[in-house]
Amino acid sequence: MKANNLLEISDVWKIYKMGDVEVPALSGLNFSVKKGEFVAIMGPSGSGKSTAMNMIGCLDVPTKGQVYLDGKDISQLSESDLAQVRGKKIGFIFQQFNLIPTLSALENITLPMIFQNVSKEERVQKARELLKLVELDQRMDHKPTELSGGQQQRVAIARSLCNDPDILLADEPTGNLDSSTGHNVMDFLKKLHKDEGKTIIMVTHDEHVARHADRMEWLKDGKIIKSTKNNKTR
Repeated sequence: MKANNLLEISDVWKIYKMGDVEVPALSGLNFSVKKGEFVAIMGPSGSGKSTAMNMIGCLDVPTKGQVYLDGKDISQLSESDLAQVRGKKIGFIFQQFNLIPTLSALENITLPMIFQNVSKEERVQKARELLKLVELDQRMDHKPTELSGGQQQRVAIARSLCNDPDILLADEPTGNLDSSTGHNVMDFLKKLHKDEGKTIIMVTHDEHVARHADRMEWLKDGKIIKSTKNNKTR
Protein backbone atom coordinates (compact mmCIF):
# COMPACT_ATOMS: atom_id res chain seq x y z
CA MET A 1 0.00 0.00 0.00
CA LYS A 2 1.25 3.47 -0.89
CA ALA A 3 2.05 5.53 2.19
CA ASN A 4 -0.20 8.48 1.28
CA ASN A 5 -3.31 6.40 0.59
CA LEU A 6 -5.96 6.17 3.30
CA LEU A 7 -7.83 3.49 1.34
CA GLU A 8 -6.46 1.18 -1.32
CA ILE A 9 -8.34 -1.58 -3.12
CA SER A 10 -5.95 -3.79 -5.06
CA ASP A 11 -7.10 -6.24 -7.76
CA VAL A 12 -10.29 -7.05 -5.86
CA TRP A 13 -12.67 -9.69 -7.19
CA LYS A 14 -16.04 -10.58 -5.71
CA ILE A 15 -17.57 -13.68 -7.23
CA TYR A 16 -21.01 -14.97 -6.27
CA LYS A 17 -21.97 -18.56 -6.94
CA MET A 18 -25.46 -19.22 -8.26
CA GLY A 19 -25.66 -22.97 -8.47
CA ASP A 20 -22.92 -24.05 -10.84
CA VAL A 21 -22.58 -20.55 -12.29
CA GLU A 22 -20.06 -18.00 -11.03
CA VAL A 23 -21.12 -14.37 -11.35
CA PRO A 24 -18.38 -11.74 -10.86
CA ALA A 25 -19.67 -8.52 -9.28
CA LEU A 26 -16.15 -7.07 -9.12
CA SER A 27 -13.55 -8.04 -11.70
CA GLY A 28 -10.13 -6.80 -10.61
CA LEU A 29 -11.15 -3.50 -9.03
CA ASN A 30 -8.29 -1.06 -8.35
CA PHE A 31 -9.14 2.09 -6.45
CA SER A 32 -7.40 4.38 -3.97
CA VAL A 33 -8.27 7.44 -1.92
CA LYS A 34 -5.94 9.85 -0.16
CA LYS A 35 -6.79 11.48 3.15
CA GLY A 36 -8.92 14.59 2.60
CA GLU A 37 -10.16 13.63 -0.88
CA PHE A 38 -13.79 13.80 -2.04
CA VAL A 39 -14.31 11.01 -4.58
CA ALA A 40 -17.46 9.90 -6.41
CA ILE A 41 -17.93 6.38 -7.75
CA MET A 42 -20.16 6.50 -10.81
CA GLY A 43 -21.83 3.72 -12.75
CA PRO A 44 -25.13 2.37 -14.03
CA SER A 45 -27.20 -0.32 -12.33
CA GLY A 46 -25.31 -3.59 -12.35
CA SER A 47 -21.88 -1.99 -12.67
CA GLY A 48 -20.74 -3.18 -9.24
CA LYS A 49 -21.27 0.05 -7.27
CA SER A 50 -23.04 -1.62 -4.34
CA THR A 51 -20.44 -4.37 -4.09
CA ALA A 52 -17.63 -1.80 -4.25
CA MET A 53 -19.35 0.16 -1.48
CA ASN A 54 -19.52 -3.00 0.63
CA MET A 55 -15.76 -3.44 0.24
CA ILE A 56 -14.99 0.18 1.07
CA GLY A 57 -17.37 0.13 4.04
CA CYS A 58 -16.00 -3.11 5.52
CA LEU A 59 -19.38 -4.76 5.02
CA ASP A 60 -17.91 -7.66 3.03
CA VAL A 61 -14.57 -9.23 2.11
CA PRO A 62 -13.33 -9.98 -1.41
CA THR A 63 -13.12 -13.38 -3.04
CA LYS A 64 -9.56 -12.42 -3.88
CA GLY A 65 -7.47 -9.26 -3.75
CA GLN A 66 -6.60 -6.86 -0.93
CA VAL A 67 -8.40 -4.01 0.78
CA TYR A 68 -6.16 -1.71 2.81
CA LEU A 69 -7.63 0.82 5.23
CA ASP A 70 -5.24 3.14 7.04
CA GLY A 71 -2.37 0.77 6.25
CA LYS A 72 -4.08 -2.41 7.48
CA ASP A 73 -5.17 -5.25 5.19
CA ILE A 74 -8.80 -5.89 6.14
CA SER A 75 -9.58 -8.29 3.30
CA GLN A 76 -9.47 -11.44 5.46
CA LEU A 77 -10.89 -10.19 8.74
CA SER A 78 -13.68 -12.01 10.54
CA GLU A 79 -17.16 -10.46 10.67
CA SER A 80 -16.69 -9.38 14.30
CA ASP A 81 -13.36 -7.70 13.49
CA LEU A 82 -14.88 -6.03 10.42
CA ALA A 83 -17.68 -4.69 12.63
CA GLN A 84 -15.10 -3.10 14.93
CA VAL A 85 -13.31 -1.48 11.99
CA ARG A 86 -16.63 -0.20 10.59
CA GLY A 87 -17.67 1.32 13.88
CA LYS A 88 -14.42 3.21 14.34
CA LYS A 89 -13.31 4.14 10.82
CA ILE A 90 -16.37 4.42 8.55
CA GLY A 91 -19.28 6.83 8.79
CA PHE A 92 -22.28 5.80 6.68
CA ILE A 93 -24.77 8.14 4.99
CA PHE A 94 -27.65 6.25 3.38
CA GLN A 95 -30.19 7.13 0.70
CA GLN A 96 -33.00 5.99 3.02
CA PHE A 97 -31.57 7.97 6.01
CA ASN A 98 -32.01 4.85 8.23
CA LEU A 99 -32.98 6.85 11.30
CA ILE A 100 -34.82 5.02 14.07
CA PRO A 101 -38.34 6.52 14.09
CA THR A 102 -38.94 6.14 17.84
CA LEU A 103 -35.79 8.06 18.76
CA SER A 104 -35.18 11.80 18.72
CA ALA A 105 -32.54 13.40 16.51
CA LEU A 106 -30.21 13.57 19.52
CA GLU A 107 -30.80 9.91 20.42
CA ASN A 108 -30.25 8.75 16.84
CA ILE A 109 -26.83 10.41 16.86
CA THR A 110 -25.80 9.05 20.26
CA LEU A 111 -26.71 5.45 19.39
CA PRO A 112 -23.53 4.43 17.46
CA MET A 113 -21.37 5.83 20.26
CA ILE A 114 -22.90 3.34 22.72
CA PHE A 115 -21.25 0.49 20.79
CA GLN A 116 -17.89 2.25 21.12
CA ASN A 117 -18.29 2.43 24.90
CA VAL A 118 -18.49 6.23 25.03
CA SER A 119 -19.93 7.52 28.30
CA LYS A 120 -23.45 8.95 28.31
CA GLU A 121 -22.22 12.44 29.15
CA GLU A 122 -19.75 12.40 26.27
CA ARG A 123 -22.35 10.96 23.88
CA VAL A 124 -24.85 13.71 24.60
CA GLN A 125 -22.23 16.46 24.41
CA LYS A 126 -20.90 15.17 21.08
CA ALA A 127 -24.41 14.80 19.65
CA ARG A 128 -25.28 18.36 20.63
CA GLU A 129 -22.10 19.64 18.96
CA LEU A 130 -22.88 17.72 15.78
CA LEU A 131 -26.47 18.93 15.65
CA LYS A 132 -25.13 22.47 15.90
CA LEU A 133 -22.68 21.69 13.10
CA VAL A 134 -25.53 20.58 10.80
CA GLU A 135 -27.63 23.57 11.94
CA LEU A 136 -30.30 21.49 13.67
CA ASP A 137 -29.55 22.20 17.32
CA GLN A 138 -33.07 23.63 17.69
CA ARG A 139 -34.58 20.30 16.53
CA MET A 140 -32.64 17.87 18.73
CA ASP A 141 -35.77 16.57 20.49
CA HIS A 142 -37.73 16.03 17.27
CA LYS A 143 -38.29 12.54 15.91
CA PRO A 144 -37.65 11.76 12.22
CA THR A 145 -41.35 12.06 11.30
CA GLU A 146 -41.26 15.62 12.61
CA LEU A 147 -38.39 16.57 10.29
CA SER A 148 -38.25 17.24 6.56
CA GLY A 149 -36.30 14.93 4.25
CA GLY A 150 -33.39 17.34 4.11
CA GLN A 151 -33.35 17.67 7.89
CA GLN A 152 -33.41 13.89 8.29
CA GLN A 153 -30.44 13.58 5.96
CA ARG A 154 -28.54 16.21 7.97
CA VAL A 155 -29.25 14.22 11.14
CA ALA A 156 -27.93 11.15 9.31
CA ILE A 157 -24.79 13.10 8.34
CA ALA A 158 -24.32 14.16 11.96
CA ARG A 159 -24.72 10.53 13.05
CA SER A 160 -22.08 9.47 10.51
CA LEU A 161 -19.61 11.84 12.17
CA CYS A 162 -20.23 10.78 15.77
CA ASN A 163 -17.26 8.41 16.10
CA ASP A 164 -14.92 10.73 14.15
CA PRO A 165 -14.46 8.25 11.27
CA ASP A 166 -11.59 8.28 8.80
CA ILE A 167 -14.00 8.03 5.86
CA LEU A 168 -17.55 9.22 5.21
CA LEU A 169 -19.21 6.76 2.83
CA ALA A 170 -22.30 8.26 1.19
CA ASP A 171 -24.62 5.94 -0.75
CA GLU A 172 -26.86 7.99 -3.10
CA PRO A 173 -27.15 10.69 -0.39
CA THR A 174 -29.62 12.79 -2.42
CA GLY A 175 -31.58 9.91 -3.91
CA ASN A 176 -34.69 10.47 -1.76
CA LEU A 177 -34.64 14.26 -1.91
CA ASP A 178 -36.01 16.82 -4.34
CA SER A 179 -33.41 18.63 -6.44
CA SER A 180 -33.30 21.79 -4.31
CA THR A 181 -32.96 19.90 -1.02
CA GLY A 182 -30.45 17.54 -2.61
CA HIS A 183 -28.35 20.50 -3.71
CA ASN A 184 -28.36 21.83 -0.14
CA VAL A 185 -27.23 18.46 1.22
CA MET A 186 -24.40 18.34 -1.34
CA ASP A 187 -23.36 21.86 -0.38
CA PHE A 188 -23.16 20.67 3.20
CA LEU A 189 -21.03 17.66 2.29
CA LYS A 190 -18.69 19.95 0.34
CA LYS A 191 -18.45 22.18 3.40
CA LEU A 192 -17.50 19.19 5.57
CA HIS A 193 -14.84 18.29 3.03
CA LYS A 194 -13.45 21.79 2.62
CA ASP A 195 -13.77 23.21 6.14
CA GLU A 196 -13.44 20.06 8.26
CA GLY A 197 -11.04 18.18 5.98
CA LYS A 198 -13.26 15.10 5.84
CA THR A 199 -12.50 12.27 3.42
CA ILE A 200 -15.69 11.48 1.51
CA ILE A 201 -16.45 8.62 -0.87
CA MET A 202 -19.82 8.94 -2.57
CA VAL A 203 -21.54 6.25 -4.62
CA THR A 204 -24.04 7.57 -7.13
CA HIS A 205 -25.53 7.03 -10.59
CA ASP A 206 -26.21 10.78 -10.99
CA GLU A 207 -23.44 12.64 -12.80
CA HIS A 208 -24.77 16.04 -11.66
CA VAL A 209 -24.35 14.91 -8.05
CA ALA A 210 -20.96 13.31 -8.77
CA ARG A 211 -19.60 16.60 -10.15
CA HIS A 212 -19.59 18.01 -6.61
CA ALA A 213 -16.65 15.70 -5.87
CA ASP A 214 -12.99 16.39 -6.66
CA ARG A 215 -12.71 13.22 -8.70
CA MET A 216 -15.07 10.82 -10.42
CA GLU A 217 -14.29 7.14 -10.90
CA TRP A 218 -16.39 5.42 -13.57
CA LEU A 219 -17.27 1.81 -12.84
CA LYS A 220 -18.39 -0.73 -15.42
CA ASP A 221 -18.51 -4.53 -15.25
CA GLY A 222 -16.90 -4.49 -11.83
CA LYS A 223 -13.84 -2.39 -12.55
CA ILE A 224 -12.81 1.25 -13.05
CA ILE A 225 -12.82 2.17 -16.73
CA LYS A 226 -12.20 5.93 -16.49
CA SER A 227 -11.15 8.55 -13.95
CA THR A 228 -12.01 12.22 -14.36
CA LYS A 229 -10.91 15.22 -12.36
CA ASN A 230 -12.05 18.82 -12.66
CA ASN A 231 -14.21 17.76 -15.62
CA LYS A 232 -11.15 16.66 -17.59
CA THR A 233 -10.20 13.09 -18.37
CA ARG A 234 -6.85 12.11 -16.98
